[in-house]
Amino acid sequence: MISNKMMEFVKNSSAIRAMFEEGKRLADIYGADNVYDFSLGNPSVLPPVEVKEALLKVINEEDPNMVHGYMNNSGYEDVRSRIASFINEQFQTDFSLNNIIMTVGAAGGLNVIFKTLLNPGDEVITFAPFFGEYRNYVGNYDGNLVVVSPNTIDFQPNLEEFEERITNKTKAVIVNTPNNPTGVVYSEETIKALAAILNKKQKEYGNSIYIISDEPYRELVYDGIEVPYLTKYYSNTIIGYSWSKSLSIPGERIGYLVIPSEVDDYDNIISAANVANRILGFVNAPSLIQRAVSYCLDARVDVEGYNRNRELLYNSLLSYGYECVKPEGAFYLFVKSLEEDDKAFAKVAKEFNILIVPGSSFGCPGYCRIAYCVSHEMIKRSLPKFKELAKRYKDR
Repeated sequence: MISNKMMEFVKNSSAIRAMFEEGKRLADIYGADNVYDFSLGNPSVLPPVEVKEALLKVINEEDPNMVHGYMNNSGYEDVRSRIASFINEQFQTDFSLNNIIMTVGAAGGLNVIFKTLLNPGDEVITFAPFFGEYRNYVGNYDGNLVVVSPNTIDFQPNLEEFEERITNKTKAVIVNTPNNPTGVVYSEETIKALAAILNKKQKEYGNSIYIISDEPYRELVYDGIEVPYLTKYYSNTIIGYSWSKSLSIPGERIGYLVIPSEVDDYDNIISAANVANRILGFVNAPSLIQRAVSYCLDARVDVEGYNRNRELLYNSLLSYGYECVKPEGAFYLFVKSLEEDDKAFAKVAKEFNILIVPGSSFGCPGYCRIAYCVSHEMIKRSLPKFKELAKRYKDR
């Protein structure tokens, strides 16, 4: 018999993954070209050439013991130094290798920091819509996820409700910008207001409240949009980063945590995070890809491919009568469903071989997420089906 906690996790297993599996089943029936799978945020843009060159450089030129062996749980010192210097150049910060912990992707990093910070019953606040796995990551350590309801006008955080939700049990706040599933970038004005609320609440309760900034989409932005670097606005900020999207290497599972020296209880947090990295079973981030990414910190995927998809899909869907806030980053459209029940709408869409994820999975019923990190040709093929789907509802 499995554990009670895992029983709940299995029951609430990811709708995104379930839809992805359904796509494979439908492709076997109708042919891959006749199924329009927008379920999974799996990058379609190829990794930049620098990634392959870096991997070959590491394999061919570096000491095999350095390439394949154990290291400090935080990761290789020279890799962490390069990353700290790169962040400092980008954002005018002042980090050193002692502020960087290499992690098994952003998901591994979030689990490490929640393991480090949370006691049973501690509360972690997030803003709907949010990446559904946050609930599981917090639940792994018997914390409680507190969800602030969505602001469906522009999907900036609902800060009035946020302030009301903070209690003396609040340990952390998850911020995800560019956001999955909306693609919205939280403005500097929003971040400053959020920081002011947290500073006030820390004084009111006499507790430390940490921002956990989940940043796998930081480099995927359009139209010259800039993403604020949160450590510059709030001292108790911890950054979780991943190269999954910026280098199109999600399967390599490589990322890092930034734990600034200014955070409250830094010495204990950095020590505990190193232990958490080990005892969660990661031990350390994969050594080969650690070394490789350190040689291509300047490399980025070509976001123009995603931008072409964004423009085509967004403009086409609007012309068919769908409603959507135009995304500024990431590679998702968060579209208002054509009926109140988003799950029922996704089920009807499946009749047209369109696979989308109900907004309920992200804490925002009445919407659906469409991942446009797919081939441009598939989007073109799908448009008549989206038009037929809209007509189905107009004709009701």
